[in-house]
Amino acid sequence: MDKLTNTSGKYAAAPLPFAYNALEPVIDAKTVELHYTFHHLPAVAAANKAEEALAKARESGDFSLVKHHEKELAFQLSSHILHTIYWTNLSGKGGEPTGDLAKAITAEFGSHDKFKAHIIAAATSVEAAGWGVLGYHPVTKKLMILQCENHHKLTAWGVQPLLLLDVFEHAYYLKYQNQRGEYLNNLFKIINWDNVTERFNAAQH
Repeated sequence: MDKLTNTSGKYAAAPLPFAYNALEPVIDAKTVELHYTFHHLPAVAAANKAEEALAKARESGDFSLVKHHEKELAFQLSSHILHTIYWTNLSGKGGEPTGDLAKAITAEFGSHDKFKAHIIAAATSVEAAGWGVLGYHPVTKKLMILQCENHHKLTAWGVQPLLLLDVFEHAYYLKYQNQRGEYLNNLFKIINWDNVTERFNAAQH
């Protein structure tokens, strides 16, 4: 569903699925431009650089910096993956999910309103920078709400992200300053539930 590489196998970011101003007034055009250009795209370049450094280490046999390059790859590639999903999660009509996803949310969290309150609370309270995550765990067949610090910490193995709420300050600070909760509540006005549902359906097969 998410194209993360180009034809040569290098990591590459897909173009934004909308214009910079498409998320206004919830997210301003400048924030979208800066977010994509100066945060997502550099993460892609850094992930490629980390893989190249690890390839050189294998060729030379010098693994003295392997800890650094592995950590860099985990951070930067996770950033690329999560941003790719985040962009597709947006530019919708908000509202509430329907069908099997709505039933699963109600079964797991009690109601849509309880789910929304939970994921906003989780995302608001992420320490420093990170994400709020609605994910699906295929082995247990459970929906889960997780916090993610940075791009790769506090996650659970095997969980497939369905909906991501970016709470790095660069995602909202120009418009909302320190009002992370206000940004998150407004974000629900532009969630593309069709995309979240498509991800939910794919994760179950």
